[in-house]
Amino acid sequence: QVQLVESGGGSVQAGGSLRLTCAGSGLTVSTKCMAWFRQVPGKEREGVVLIDSGGGTIYTDSVKGRFTISKDSAKNTVDLQMNSLKPEDSAMYYCAARYAGCPWPRHFASDEYDYWGQGTQVTVSS
Repeated sequence: QVQLVESGGGSVQAGGSLRLTCAGSGLTVSTKCMAWFRQVPGKEREGVVLIDSGGGTIYTDSVKGRFTISKDSAKNTVDLQMNSLKPEDSAMYYCAARYAGCPWPRHFASDEYDYWGQGTQVTVSS
């Protein structure tokens, strides 16, 4: 049974940092396409960043230079380091996994991903 469990969310002031972790069970994170999405109530889920099995990454423009995704094979986790946070980064953040490699060109299409975590809330105050 595959499970993805996110942690590390919280409340922070603008300019601050948070580190999110997605812990996988029932799958080997390092061999899968892993992604972080976020969603604000009333809006569609938005792709933030993905990392493929070879370590290649794609970031959405709004987080480039501020967010960094990484995999820890020993812990079977995917981390998202978020720096210089802005109020517009406030959202529920979800981890997702795809078995068949990262999708292209619809790399941030939610329906392309097989498994999802329950989410962790990030709130950035101004």
